[in-house]
Order: sequence, then C-alpha cells, then structure tokens
Amino acid sequence: MRVQAKYILPILIPLVVMLLPASVFPFETLTVMQQRAIALFLLAALCWVLEPIPIYATSVLVIVLELLFLSDKGLIWFRADAGTPEFGGLLHYSDIMATFASPIIMLFLGGFFLAMAATKYRLDVNLARVLLKPFGHKPQMVMAGLMLITAVFSMFMSNTATTAMMLAILTPILMVFKPNDPGKIAFALSIPVAANIGGIGTPIGTPPNAIALQYLTGENLITFGEWMAFGVPFVAVMLVLAWALLSYLFPSNEQSISLSIKGKFLKTPKAITVYVTFATTVLLWLMGSRHGMNAYTVALIPVAVFSMTGIINKEDLKKVSWDVLWLVSGGFALGLALDKTGLARLIVHSIPFENFAPEIVLLGAAALCLLMANFMSHTATANLLMPIMAALGMSMTSLSSLGGEATLILIVTFAASLGMSLPISTPPNALAHATGHVNSNQMAKVGVVLGIVGVALSFVMVWILRLVNFL
Repeated sequence: MRVQAKYILPILIPLVVMLLPASVFPFETLTVMQQRAIALFLLAALCWVLEPIPIYATSVLVIVLELLFLSDKGLIWFRADAGTPEFGGLLHYSDIMATFASPIIMLFLGGFFLAMAATKYRLDVNLARVLLKPFGHKPQMVMAGLMLITAVFSMFMSNTATTAMMLAILTPILMVFKPNDPGKIAFALSIPVAANIGGIGTPIGTPPNAIALQYLTGENLITFGEWMAFGVPFVAVMLVLAWALLSYLFPSNEQSISLSIKGKFLKTPKAITVYVTFATTVLLWLMGSRHGMNAYTVALIPVAVFSMTGIINKEDLKKVSWDVLWLVSGGFALGLALDKTGLARLIVHSIPFENFAPEIVLLGAAALCLLMANFMSHTATANLLMPIMAALGMSMTSLSSLGGEATLILIVTFAASLGMSLPISTPPNALAHATGHVNSNQMAKVGVVLGIVGVALSFVMVWILRLVNFL
C-alpha cells in the first residue's frame, strides 16, 4: 500500500487542488493561474520527497507542465479565459524555457568542465598527493589534511565526485586500522562531512548556492569573489569544528599511519592547458568584476578552451551531470511560476509575519530548511523554499534591520547544505555509508550536531556581515 501511495499521491493531490473551487482556499483573491501554481508546487514537493520518479525527472516534468498549463503557448483549452482578472496573467513560454539557459546553469556547466578536465588529467589526485605531505603521519593530522583537501575540491567539483575520489584514496588508509578502532569511523565520516561543508564555499560548490544567486540580484547582488569572502571563512571554521567533533567522538588507537598516493603531474601540452585554464578561471572569478566580466561569462571560458583543444571531447560530454542541470533549472522554473503568478507574494501576505520578531522568522526558516534537507535533496529543498523566502524577504520590512532579503536567503541557503544527518541526506553520505565502516546512528550523531552548530554559525556570519556593512 505504501508503494502504491508513492505513485498515487503525487497525481491525486495536485489534481484535486486544481479541481477545487477557489473559495476553498484561505486566500481572499486566488486566480486560476495561482491555483494551478499551487497544484504544480505540491506535485513537485511530493515527487521530490517520495521520489516515484528520479528527482531530475520531476524538474523536467515541472517545466513541461508549466508550458502546457501556465504559458501563453500552452494547451488552448487551459487559456480560454485568459485576460480576465479571475484568470490571472499567463507566463511567456520563452521565459520558462530560458530557465535551462540561465546564467546560473552556465556557471555550473563551466564548473563541470573544470572538474572533468582536472580528473581526466589527474590534477585532482596529484594536488591531493602534494597537499597531504605536510600533514605527517599522526591519524588526527592526516584526517585534518584529508578534510581540508576534500573541502577545497568540493568548492569547484561535484561533492559526489569529490567524495568518490577521496574515498578511493582513503581505502588503503582504512586497512591500517584494527577492526574495532573508532578512528576508522572518524576517517570514513570525515570525507562526506568535509565535502558537504566545502561546497558552501563557492557559488558553484553546491546547487543551493546557485539557486540563491538567482534571487540575489540588484542591490543584493553578490559576486563570485564576494561569496568566497564569507563562504570560505565559514567553511574553515566548520571544518575545524567538524574535525574536533570527529576526533572527540571517534579517537583513533593508532599512533601513526602511512599514506601513499602514487602519481606525478603530467607535462603534456593538453595537461599544461588544463593547469593554466583552471588557474586562470579561478583567478578571474576571485577578481570579481574588475576585469569587466561577471562570473557567468568567465565560466564559459574553460568550456570554449577545453572544447577547442579536444581536452573535453564528445565522449566526455556524455559524462556531464546533466541531471543536476535539469534539477536546478526545474527549480528555477518553479520559482518563476510562484513569482510571476503572484502566488509567493499572496502566501507571504496571507500570513501575519510582521507580528513575529524578525529573529524568530529567520530561526524558523533555517530550522525548516535544515529539517527538510535531512530528508530530501538539498537542491529540491532550496528549489521549494527559495521563491517563498525571497518574497518574504521583500515584503517583511522588519527584516531590513537584519539585512533584509539577502540575510534570509543566505541563512536558508546555508541551512540547506548543512542537512547531513542520514545516509539519504546527500550522495556523499550515501557513498560513505556504502563503505560499511559507518552506520546510520554514528552519521546522525555527527550530522545533527554539525547541522545545529552550522546554522548558529551562519547567524554569527550574517551578524558580522552586517557589522562591516556588507548586508
């Protein structure tokens, strides 16, 4: 019965919502378009939570259903009453389709090209080999080195790919530990924890960051370098706290461990092109707009260079994480529907948020996001919450004393990336759990603590950003 419900509920509930009379809803004015947007939102939420279909397929479905039911080029029967106040305004079909060509998508695509080239020419493994040398042979220091390198890689590479690579490097280390040594648990957990935390450091590190950038525009605009200016210190502090927590909970009985990563930097023309392009792209991102380009324009430079030189060929293109790009673009499309139909504003204005202290609103939003992110995809969580939070940030004047819309979006974004209490919370967690060296209770113990501490630290970060007039 439970399996059947997984497939029935995502169809039945949105269908019922679409057929109900508008008077049933707790809104004074609800247009037909807004009612359809509610049904679409519920369908996306149920599909992302219950996963009757892959989560990226849900995003594709959202885009297609918007085109059919909400756009000016949709099914003619669903826009017969267009133009009346009760119906609401139709969305332009090109705006919906443009979500897959959003500048944020191009930013991610550039990041994928960098990551693929780095892996193909062993830049990642060779950097890991060089960077781990200074950390010696003490278990705690080796773990610190692994966490630092994992976090740095996950700022520019897929968290899942980073975790898979680092767990492969970790495998011979785990063989050194005795079967009952708690240190084995610490090492196995250190990789996914560092990958989850490290992704927060850059706009391309994790999809929730990219989704946040979609709403941080105008006076709230944050460049690539500005994001790293507060994201990297946040990651650094969280890494230290995570390292201390793992060392305390799972102390190793070993006095010394040896780490052997074989390899050397390639010196072929293509490899050198990868090194130079990688360094140049990151440098241009860090420089902000001083050179006249934004981060999205810079992101396409490695795409062009690697394509022209054959570093990334047509076979490599098949390995691009297109599912992630679809997932993010579907979220953008959902946000577009909530915004352009006026549903997000209607929901926000229907709840007396002004009666609550802004601190309570921020705390409630962060807690809700953290809870959701532990049980479903971080990207799906951000996709569902961000449009509503953006509308709330714009409408709630009392939030202006705490940084307004930008503060609320950043708090929710960071909370979305800190949900890592369960094996299902993130792909890195699932990979670590699959090694057999860590169980769900151990993962939950670490994840819950780091999630709560991380959210608290994000409030401190926002307070500091307010002190320096950044927000």
